Amino acid sequence: MKKIYNTILISGVSLLFVACGSVASNDVADKAQTALKKVKVVTISPKEAMKVDVKKACDVKANGIEKVLATASLYNAGAKELGIEFKRLGMTTTQYINETKKALKSASKEVTLLDKKGKKTKNKVSTEYAAWRACTFAIRALQQKEEAESSWRLAVPGDGFKY
Repeated sequence: MKKIYNTILISGVSLLFVACGSVASNDVADKAQTALKKVKVVTISPKEAMKVDVKKACDVKANGIEKVLATASLYNAGAKELGIEFKRLGMTTTQYINETKKALKSASKEVTLLDKKGKKTKNKVSTEYAAWRACTFAIRALQQKEEAESSWRLAVPGDGFKY
């Protein structure tokens, strides 16, 4: 009987803390939403991203590095808003964009990759490759979200398929 009372007491206290935490986070979320409404940021939806040919949009030789980085920034803003930004080899897409822009400003031909903590590593890639990678990751993050939402039923066994 004593164990039941202890379990009920612990459950009640934990629910109280969860309720207090959600009220506080709702206030913060409301403030963040009002701040976002004031700042108009152009973002791309996953449905619009499905229409883009990644190879053509991210071709550095045909479009130039600056245009490819602008495309990456545009699509990455939408990915960050949805919380689906890619992270490969310890670097986020935002870090790829920023490091490539820094390399272009300093007229460097190489971009140094960062580790999980944001520190520079010994690995380096060309600025063209870093720009291509940032652009590809930004667009594909949105495309994969749309693909997942539209085709998840195909992964359910027995849902309309005959075996």
